[in-house]
Amino acid sequence: MYSVAEENYIKSIYHLQRQNQNVTTNELSVRLHTKPASVTDMVKKLQAKKLLTYEKYYGCRLTAAGNRVALTIIRRHRLWEYFLSEKLGFGWEEVHEIAEQLEHVKSDLLTEKLDAFLGYPRFDPHGDPIPDGMGKMEKPAHTLLSAWPVGKKGILSAVVSQNESLLEMLKQKSLAIGTKLKVRQIFSFDKSVEVELADGTVVTLSEQLSNNLFIKS
Repeated sequence: MYSVAEENYIKSIYHLQRQNQNVTTNELSVRLHTKPASVTDMVKKLQAKKLLTYEKYYGCRLTAAGNRVALTIIRRHRLWEYFLSEKLGFGWEEVHEIAEQLEHVKSDLLTEKLDAFLGYPRFDPHGDPIPDGMGKMEKPAHTLLSAWPVGKKGILSAVVSQNESLLEMLKQKSLAIGTKLKVRQIFSFDKSVEVELADGTVVTLSEQLSNNLFIKS
């Protein structure tokens, strides 16, 4: 069993190491809002538990055991997000913080019963894949909205960031996972994207926003 703090470190390293070969203590310090000295202490503690490898000046990386723990935490988190959204009616901009607390409930039986109760969902409300009991995730076949062909129809499938202000903006623009739309044009001046929703509503999205949205056929 691991503490809440240890689980938060493990999950953070998992997300950061997908972008870089190793995760530096400075990266963890920024992500977890913690002093670098405290990060180093925790990293050494997790290394002693064989959950990661760490080398001074080169950073750390999860071991196979550490990856399994991370995927278990992520599985719980995304299942709770799905439950909060689909069964309790929370908005997709509200579920992340609550799931951050619920993900630390360490009951394999509860997790499996929750998964079955929800009908074994493959993706959370933000379009992120939910690991199964073996830690396997379906790899979504989608493309950034900013790279979607003009004139082609598609379905909004995921968001890159779960920033609350971003999700609130999407809600105001009537955009959510599953929204059907068509790219009408991409403006050369600022790379903003004009899309048409299924009901005929036309919405203009900034380049930054369109780079945070995934779409699929």
